[in-house]
Amino acid sequence: MTRTLEFIFDFASPNCYLAYKALGSFEALSKADIKLVPCLLGGIFKATGNRPPMAAFAGVKGKLDYEMLEIRRFCTEHELDRFTFNPHFPINTLALMRGLIAAKTENCEKTYRDAVLAAIWEDGKNMNEPEIVASVLSGAGLNAQALLAKSQSPEVKKALIDNTSEAVARGVFGLPAFFVGDKMYFGKDRLAQIDAAIAADFI
Repeated sequence: MTRTLEFIFDFASPNCYLAYKALGSFEALSKADIKLVPCLLGGIFKATGNRPPMAAFAGVKGKLDYEMLEIRRFCTEHELDRFTFNPHFPINTLALMRGLIAAKTENCEKTYRDAVLAAIWEDGKNMNEPEIVASVLSGAGLNAQALLAKSQSPEVKKALIDNTSEAVARGVFGLPAFFVGDKMYFGKDRLAQIDAAIAADFI
């Protein structure tokens, strides 16, 4: 039996990138059916009263330094040597997330996702700029003009809104968030727990 992991996802989160890249480090997760659900992290924060760590912990001595240390440790553990913190952070990912939904309808979701993740969290590109987005997509062999046009369709916009609202209704307050069945897990540091939960279903 193939077990599905729902991965509630936004390009805006460095921890979404790290979790996505680390999935193959776990035996059961590497065999699972991973369903990425595009959502808007800003919309989740607004709906739940949450704030980004850089804002929430800005006044806590040592907290943000520790967050970065934890990221470095995670990268070392999972051999993620291409990660770099984007100098243009935060990135407004509304258009990018709509584009991901559009890419799924055109059967090029993985190519789009990998190209955008690399641009933001490996190459440090300013993906707030439409011309840079178009260049990244074209460089990955995608029809940037068609995808960006489709991302503005009412159907795509509604899908992103609906995904985000549904995630909040299920208890999501931040990203990355995951579901194995109806059980939610929050944060990249829960991947080992998720792997164990999925492995139990494979037995």
